[in-house]
Amino acid sequence: MGGRPSSPLDKQQQQHLKGQVDTLLRNFLPCYRGQLAASVLQQISRELGPQEPARCQLLQNKKLPRVREHRGPLTQLRGHPPQWQPTFCVLRGDGRLEWFSHREEYENGNHPLGSTTLTGYTVLTSQREYLRLLDALCPDSSNHTQEEPDPLLEMPVSSPLFLQHPFRKHLCFSAATGEAQRAWRLALQGGIRLRGTVLQRSQAPAARAFLDAIRLYRQQHGQFGNDDATLGSDAEVLTSVLMRELLPELRAQTLPGLRGAGRARAWAWTKLLDAVHAAVLAGASAGLRAFQPEKDELLASLERTIRPDADQMLRLRARVASRLKAEVQSPLESCLCGKVDAQLPRITQTLLSTVEAELAAVRTLLTQGMDRLFRLLRGSSSSTQLRKEVYSFGEMPWDPELMQICYREAKRSRGQLGQLAAPFGFFGTQSLVFGAQDLAQQLMADAVTTFLQLADQCLTTTLDCNQATQQLEKVRGRVLKKFQSDSSSARRRFIHGWLLCIFLPFVLSQLEPSCKAELLKFEGDVLAVGSPALTIEGIYEDVVRGFLLQRINRELKKALGARNMSCILDDCSEEPWDQAEADVETEARRGTCSRQPGPSTED
Repeated sequence: MGGRPSSPLDKQQQQHLKGQVDTLLRNFLPCYRGQLAASVLQQISRELGPQEPARCQLLQNKKLPRVREHRGPLTQLRGHPPQWQPTFCVLRGDGRLEWFSHREEYENGNHPLGSTTLTGYTVLTSQREYLRLLDALCPDSSNHTQEEPDPLLEMPVSSPLFLQHPFRKHLCFSAATGEAQRAWRLALQGGIRLRGTVLQRSQAPAARAFLDAIRLYRQQHGQFGNDDATLGSDAEVLTSVLMRELLPELRAQTLPGLRGAGRARAWAWTKLLDAVHAAVLAGASAGLRAFQPEKDELLASLERTIRPDADQMLRLRARVASRLKAEVQSPLESCLCGKVDAQLPRITQTLLSTVEAELAAVRTLLTQGMDRLFRLLRGSSSSTQLRKEVYSFGEMPWDPELMQICYREAKRSRGQLGQLAAPFGFFGTQSLVFGAQDLAQQLMADAVTTFLQLADQCLTTTLDCNQATQQLEKVRGRVLKKFQSDSSSARRRFIHGWLLCIFLPFVLSQLEPSCKAELLKFEGDVLAVGSPALTIEGIYEDVVRGFLLQRINRELKKALGARNMSCILDDCSEEPWDQAEADVETEARRGTCSRQPGPSTED
């Protein structure tokens, strides 16, 4: 904001950050290796278990994930000193934002002036709200006199788009009209969500192993609650974790010495954070790339060594879990009765109301889209117009304006959920909202794909208009019935997973002082196996999860009704892993049902 650009990090600072990244990787990678081993055993146990038929009725859409490309002119605050300048911006389908000096630069294929991945950003459309945020970044500087003019204050912006990030330089844009501002806001929010949930949406066991390793690493450092640190790619998640650790030190050591005053000082602070973030991200990316060959070799080796002994390992795990269950049952029940049971019904009902409202909006939008096709067909519209409408129907899941009707339902109860879950150390409401929105988009995409494929199968050139309409009416009914089935099971999995995500870390933190010592009694039996795939800590967590699942299942039965609970197990504690999640993975491997976004019941 002020006149002077921030100084780059000097060599000593860069070397210090490199050492911090190396330490993080040195402490994290053992957790990752352990979870990769556990994921291999888990995969084999599912193969050895009973193979149930896939439950998903809708056909899987193959186009996800992507966002609709959006481009157009904006005004951007850039340069040294920063000034509002015309810019041509492009949001790519992979959620990357680029900006050019002119449209011609983009059309000629020239390199952009700048670009950024949108992971972790928040879009603000109020100039006053953004200025308050800047003031909060450096509260101790509020009494300083402004030394230089402030472009944001000199030129009030009528249709602003501020992209704010906790650890990166802010991006300030302005649209020409409120309509253009809204279109860009929706497009940017879609890109932010796409980049943020890349690991949560992945079907790869290594992605789940990475997220579990992050959780265990943070628990080892006393951080049991969940937040939004796991949004992004693996390197971005590691960077976010380390930046949270470094932030207090950075504030104490560098904030007092920053030049400027007021908001200019806050702007300089964001630039410094951006430089630190870039250095950490580069180190984390390099470290994970270097680990990739070892990871590939490790997975192959684990498959060869674990599979022959899998039966024996699973039987041992069941015996240890049974004995451990008797040891921890009393303190665990005390914790659940005293602290979880009181809030579980309210949080369950809030989650249920949120996802039901969102899925109802998806169904309404889907029905309206099919009805528009029927009206055109009955009205003897031209083939060109009908093809255009069919294309628009197929693009519904990626139309940010249309899908906003569904997405906003996921955001309505965000504040209430945050208040209810905060006492349990859960601060990941953005991840929860993104998961619900991913769920809506996936179901809409699957339903649209199913309708178009079934319609293509039943419509022939020999049918007249009335016959074609009758056939499409039948297809419409079949699709809605399939959608109802899939949305019902997806709703259960979503609530199930997020309740575990909210309560499991809290329960583990409450039990740690009293139950950790009990694990030593059983450690010898597990160590005798000699495999990293089986650990006493992992078995202990499965036991705790099993008790919590019983509570969650009882509450879900009350909320949903016993007739809707056929796929939720009553006793998950004696299974190697939660069977509900295993069902999802099995369906995903078969290609008949995509894995639902959001946390799994293993979280």
